[in-house]
Amino acid sequence: MDTSMKLQPELCGSLIVSCQALETSAFRDSACMAKFARAAVDGGAAGVRVNGPDDVKAVRRAVGVPIIGIWKALQDDGKILITPSFEAAQQLVEAGADMIALDCTCRGQRFGALERLRRIKEELRVPVLADIATADEAIQAAEAGADAVLSTLRGYTAETSQVQAFEPSFIAQLVHAVRVPVIAEGRIQDPRQVHAALDAGAFAIIVGTAITRPELITRRFVSALQTWQRRHDSQRIFIGIDLGGTNTKFGLVSNRGELLFHSATPTPWREGRDVLLRHLKQTVSTCLEEARRQDLRLEAIGLATAGWVNPETGQVVYATENLPGWSGANPACYLREEFGLPVAAENDANALAVAEKRFGAAKTTSDFVCITLGTGVGGGCYIGGRLSHGNHYFANALGHIPIEPGGLPCTCGLSGCLEPYTNASALLRYAGPGSFTSADQVIAAANAGDLVAQGSIHTLAKYLAVGCASLVMLLDPEMLILAGGLVQNNPLLVSALTEELAKRVTVWPQRQLRVEASALGYSAGVLGAAAVASAAVVEGCSAYGAPSESFEQPVLD
Repeated sequence: MDTSMKLQPELCGSLIVSCQALETSAFRDSACMAKFARAAVDGGAAGVRVNGPDDVKAVRRAVGVPIIGIWKALQDDGKILITPSFEAAQQLVEAGADMIALDCTCRGQRFGALERLRRIKEELRVPVLADIATADEAIQAAEAGADAVLSTLRGYTAETSQVQAFEPSFIAQLVHAVRVPVIAEGRIQDPRQVHAALDAGAFAIIVGTAITRPELITRRFVSALQTWQRRHDSQRIFIGIDLGGTNTKFGLVSNRGELLFHSATPTPWREGRDVLLRHLKQTVSTCLEEARRQDLRLEAIGLATAGWVNPETGQVVYATENLPGWSGANPACYLREEFGLPVAAENDANALAVAEKRFGAAKTTSDFVCITLGTGVGGGCYIGGRLSHGNHYFANALGHIPIEPGGLPCTCGLSGCLEPYTNASALLRYAGPGSFTSADQVIAAANAGDLVAQGSIHTLAKYLAVGCASLVMLLDPEMLILAGGLVQNNPLLVSALTEELAKRVTVWPQRQLRVEASALGYSAGVLGAAAVASAAVVEGCSAYGAPSESFEQPVLD
């Protein structure tokens, strides 16, 4: 008899709910498990997974859907094994289980799982499902006659302990490795993971903890509240450093965005990596001295730097010649070793977007673009409430969008990029040779009514609109937030850019796009760096050397 055919009608493409509770749970009795099963079926579950004959018997009286029976029992090695004997399987079937699942991992096989699997099929005449953790285990179980393989134990064995999240790619690997149905189970916490599992070829989905563990569900919400409280605790103080191509701004920032100290110093940008690292070391030392003077306890260091940064490691993946030799540097690792504090590093424009989300105009906005205009031009994008980094951390390279084929050379090595047409040097160039000596002078003259200065700002706004129009058409954001030296005290730039965008973007009135100057001021980059450090510590990004405070890991169903 081809017992695998019994799985097809009821369970293909369906949700199976694992109805179990720990011994310490308030719901730990068979009557509660039966109610859980009834509620799951009422919600659309096509099957249930149940532990022990008493629970199986109670659940069978409550529901008519297929039951996968298991029996967790402690073994001589001090660990739980799923359905460790033929007799256990027999009692489950007698109690009403339609299928039996058992541990077929390497450890399970040492306890005779494959021989037990064959006997259950031959004598009890029910489908047998193999809980596995690796593809090799799945192949061995399928060859022994398993009617399906389940990813239940992925991440719960010594060989797979490094796995901490559901892996759709592993489901796809299993689908290609075996000819029996593959059921996705383990660490599935979000409905989007269900889609990913089915896309990978899963026959069905089993979810337990995310549905039937009220104490863990509650704990996740409580953890979110605690994270918010830690994030807004004014007693948590961070160093924020904004390493720019011209100046390095730095300060001490509270979790609420209060600037407790700030200063700036010229960036030795021409002198290479080692000099820049020593420059950062001196900057941190200055902040530490000020923290001691104010009797402040520092939590972490945040660095916002020009160049693209891998936020997981703190390494500068690539930097243009605005900071020669900066590509490949790891300032986060360097500063952590020097000072023993957690360090988070991020691209400066991305950090500024984080600041706007935490402290600025975008607190309640899910989709926005933050554009920095100064020595260079950068961007930071939030999409669906999350900062976008891209696959290689090169996302948001707004300054290097090509707008003029064969145009002006750019510090990135290409030509015709947006940056040389919209940075501080460009503003001076549009004003004409000898007219002004700095971008600040141009802006001040424009505010005073100087027509040449106003014309140069309008010219820059036209070029900026070319690049921004592409972003707006692609991302459809709610806001464009302008920041950086060229935006300070420059309302004409905001109005001119808005006018130019209206000429270049379709369905402009319906978009209701807001174009605003950042209200965070001169130290916006410092706030952004501190916000990145705060997120690393408060939200548990251990890659930066901070203690992990993430949500509790899923419990084996």
